[in-house]
Amino acid sequence: MTQNNLRDQDLRHLWHPYTDPVTFANEPYTCIERGEGAYLYTQDGRALLDGIASWWCVALGHSHPKLLAAMKAQADTLQHSILGNMSHPKAVEVATRIAALCPGDLNRVYIAADGSSATEAALKMTVQYWRNKGEHQRTRFVGLAEGYHGDTLGAMGAGFVSWFHEPFEALVQPALRAPSPHCKSSDVDEQEVHAAKAADALEAILDKEHNSVAAMILEPRIQGAAGIWMYPASYLKRVRELCDHYGILLIADEIAVGFGRTGAIFACDTAAITPDILCIGKCLTGGYLPMSAAVASDRIFEAFETAPEVSQRIFWDGHTYCGNPITSALAIAAMDVYEEQNFPASCQVHEQMIADAFREVGTRACVEYQQSLGMVGMCVVKESAGGAQRARNISLKANDLGLFIRPLGTSLYLWPPLTATTEELQAMVHKFMEAVDIAEA
Repeated sequence: MTQNNLRDQDLRHLWHPYTDPVTFANEPYTCIERGEGAYLYTQDGRALLDGIASWWCVALGHSHPKLLAAMKAQADTLQHSILGNMSHPKAVEVATRIAALCPGDLNRVYIAADGSSATEAALKMTVQYWRNKGEHQRTRFVGLAEGYHGDTLGAMGAGFVSWFHEPFEALVQPALRAPSPHCKSSDVDEQEVHAAKAADALEAILDKEHNSVAAMILEPRIQGAAGIWMYPASYLKRVRELCDHYGILLIADEIAVGFGRTGAIFACDTAAITPDILCIGKCLTGGYLPMSAAVASDRIFEAFETAPEVSQRIFWDGHTYCGNPITSALAIAAMDVYEEQNFPASCQVHEQMIADAFREVGTRACVEYQQSLGMVGMCVVKESAGGAQRARNISLKANDLGLFIRPLGTSLYLWPPLTATTEELQAMVHKFMEAVDIAEA
């Protein structure tokens, strides 16, 4: 199709997620035809640096030869086989590899599809765990204000981002909501003080409600959909201590931040804690195909394995394509690349580049504050300087300059592929700052 035909058919038939159709119809049309490395190439021949790793998942860049080869080889052998009462070699291998990466006794790998299905599985695991232990009253969850764990009904209840999920509020079972540990400041000391107060508030909730709570669920170190809200590792340590004290399970949703994004393989590693269930996805396959997992501790699995009744031993959850051989082979290849490239240790220079760049961005008059962690940098546009609309305008200007970014309300951020070269990252940073400066003028 020509560019005009594509646009016409798109507007006629394709329903885009998280997209205002009126705005979309009136803005310049971007249609991606192919990707290579850190670049996306549009149907009309433009090159765009992928500044958000295509929604936080293409950690190893586009068209990585080892990932493509793994998919093609597996497609020639076995395309699909279920995991209900049977298995296949790639599912066994991917589970073994995942368990080896995870901290502590996280050895039981339940393979799901996308991020929402992994968090749904984790939530259900904890409720059935407590039923098997005879504590049927433990059916509630604790989450963070503006936490995000997916768009299915259970996930929305556990993590409710008001500006995403408000139309469906009546449909969900809301979690107990603890204050976010994120501090709207560039000052590290202020961030620590705020996080400590948030932990105190969480303790008050748990002290009152713990007997009915199955688990706490949170996004470690970065609350993504809230606006790339970052918080200190000290808060995670305190959460682990509180969950242990009150006998509550801890679910760490690392769908977005796992596999080296925060400066460690898993964000939980930055606080030296082990959750009871670790949810992973997105970067698990290098971002090429949907695959996720809820990785549970031996303790949780044993409550199923040793239960007296068959109905208690079965985990009542399942997805048609969980453990698909092609996605499993792809995930194995991706984990090979993470290891070969020594991610995240090899990213330290680039992490510093991002931190330095966002400190500079933070000096701009339109910016309220900035923060960075690992291979992520974020800033917030002041409401008095135009807020969300200005952030949107900056993202459009960046697109014109050859950088693809996408704002979250008033937040702007860089979340590049881990494989971006120094030159590519320098170009991203330069274009990002140029777009902000043009908006300042």
